[in-house]
Amino acid sequence: MSYCHAIENMTGDRRDLHKAYHDVLYGFPIHDDNELFGRLILEINQAGLSWETILKKEPAFREAYHNFDIQKIAAYTEADRERLLSDAGIIRNRLKVNAAIENAKTIVGLQEEYGSFESWLEHYHPLTKDEWVKLFKKTFKFTGGEIVNEFLMSIGYLPGAHSADCKIYQKILKEKPLWAQTGN
Repeated sequence: MSYCHAIENMTGDRRDLHKAYHDVLYGFPIHDDNELFGRLILEINQAGLSWETILKKEPAFREAYHNFDIQKIAAYTEADRERLLSDAGIIRNRLKVNAAIENAKTIVGLQEEYGSFESWLEHYHPLTKDEWVKLFKKTFKFTGGEIVNEFLMSIGYLPGAHSADCKIYQKILKEKPLWAQTGN
C-alpha cells in the first residue's frame, strides 16, 4: 500500500501528523541547502525506526541541530556531539549523530565546489537509484539504499513519493520536480 493510501486508513493525531508531511512536504522540490540537509538528517535518523517517530521528533531535531544550519553543524565540537547524544528529544545514536556532523562538513565542501548542495545534486541528475546510492555511499556517511531512495523521492529527484491517483501528485507536478522533467 502506498503512503498516500495508508494515510487514508489512519485516524486522529496520527493521521494529522502524516497528512501534514504528505500534503505539503513529501515529494516537493526543496531549494534551500539547509532544508535539504535537514531532510537528509531526518532520513538517516529514520533508519531502523518508523517515519512517524521521526515526524514527531522533527521539531526537536530542528532545535537540537540549529535549524539544520550546515555551517553551524559542520563546526560542532565534541561538546556539541555529547549534547546531541544526551538530548532525549532526538535519536541518540552515535553513528547517526556523527553522520550528521561529518555530512555537514562534506556539504560545506560541496558548496565550495558546486556553489550549493542543490547544485551538486543537480550536477549528477539524472541517475538511476542504484547510481545515486553508489554516489551517496562514496560521498556521505550512513547512507544506504533505503535512506538515499527516500531522501531523493522526498525532495523530487526520484519518482514514487505519491501514487498517480493522489491529489497531491498533481500539485507536485506543477512544482516541476526533476524526475518529471527527465522522464526517470
